[in-house]
Amino acid sequence: MAGRHVAARLARSCRFRLAALRPLSSASAAVAAESALPLAETTAGEDRDGGVTMKGVRISGRPLYLDMQATTPVDPRVLDAMMPFFLSRYGNPHSRTHLYGWESDQAVEVARAQVAALINANPKEVFFTSGATESNNVSVKGLMHFYRNKKRHVVTTQTEHKCVLDSCRHLQQEGFDITYLPVQKDGLIDLQRLADSIRPDTGLVSVMAVNNEIGVVQPMEDIGRICKKKGVFFHTDAAQALGKIPIDVDRMNISLMSLSGHKIYGPKGVGALYLRRRPRVRVEPQMNGGGQERGIRSGTVPTPLVVGMGAACELAKKEMEYDGNRIEALQDRLLNGIREKLDGVVINGSMEHRYAGNLNISFAYVEGESLLMGLKEVAVSSGSACTSASLEPSYVLRALGVEEDMAHTSIRFGIGRFTTEAEIDRAVELTVKQVEKLRDMSPLYEMVKEGIDIRSIQWTQH
Repeated sequence: MAGRHVAARLARSCRFRLAALRPLSSASAAVAAESALPLAETTAGEDRDGGVTMKGVRISGRPLYLDMQATTPVDPRVLDAMMPFFLSRYGNPHSRTHLYGWESDQAVEVARAQVAALINANPKEVFFTSGATESNNVSVKGLMHFYRNKKRHVVTTQTEHKCVLDSCRHLQQEGFDITYLPVQKDGLIDLQRLADSIRPDTGLVSVMAVNNEIGVVQPMEDIGRICKKKGVFFHTDAAQALGKIPIDVDRMNISLMSLSGHKIYGPKGVGALYLRRRPRVRVEPQMNGGGQERGIRSGTVPTPLVVGMGAACELAKKEMEYDGNRIEALQDRLLNGIREKLDGVVINGSMEHRYAGNLNISFAYVEGESLLMGLKEVAVSSGSACTSASLEPSYVLRALGVEEDMAHTSIRFGIGRFTTEAEIDRAVELTVKQVEKLRDMSPLYEMVKEGIDIRSIQWTQH
């Protein structure tokens, strides 16, 4: 009863804000029905004719969302699972003396089991964190600090997420040795080179399962086999892989794994760390406090967020095959639609070893920032959301050997569970239109059409 009163008050207080929102793309439309959003009221930044102005940019309405590698919308079924723990079952899961604490603790353990089931792990090997960035920090720095007396070397790749690379640089400042392996032109690592780089004092090999910028899937079982043979712990950042490709920590011989909730249609602010029990992997905690999560990660476990991540994992386990087939068909539709109308289209990364929901494309003779600005009606990015503020070309694409001019023209299209065929068709239409517009203004493209090899031109400076 109390929960219903709280919910009613919350609904009344939020009524104005909800009324001000326009219908979203299909992902959001799955959550909020259009009829529930009166259009009579507007907010600052939204015109009465339905236009939206944000950061000085005006567009006719909310853009199509094709940036699923940055984040995903919360699945309505996940939100349904979370809501009771916001409104009525709000106990601290670490409170041991009353019902509120007991039911929250039980919900956390159910979620732990749901996450474990998706990766074929024991629930006791799953520890909740604030996200994949924290899990990566604990994995890289925590493990090397614990074994610092015997292990002083880490092997990783040049295309890892920035939080892994920065954690490795932090270790370098502390005197550890780091080997940053290059990748091949398709984004995959050279397995023989990996094996040769492992030394007697190597403590950790860290390789991302699915790359966040180019979607390349690394040969996890082969890497795990090498690490097991060499007696080295294997860590993988699986934030982009969880729920999208099958993961089996035993078959892949994974020792530590970083997971994120908001990449699999769960809430932001929650993630998980997998730590193998046999053979046991030890880490030094990066946060001190009350000793929650068996001392690995102190701090109150946020029950609603954890419940949401668990529900998202359970849904992913049930629907991974269906989602994968559907997303692959949408990727083909997007790529074929663009290639039919444009030349000079280059796919970055392997097409054979790739998660279909990530399509990173470079458009020759087009400036990437101009293309992004022209695609105001499509929410896409030029790479990682964590580094997209930089005007420098993507370090991931440069590691693939992509030339700087092509690296600057890359666009990452992210396709997900709620993406529709109509959205793909509209994205194709807008992308083709903008690329053609920019090429019409490009003297370089005009020279190429006339048969001039612009790479052979000796440019002079005046």
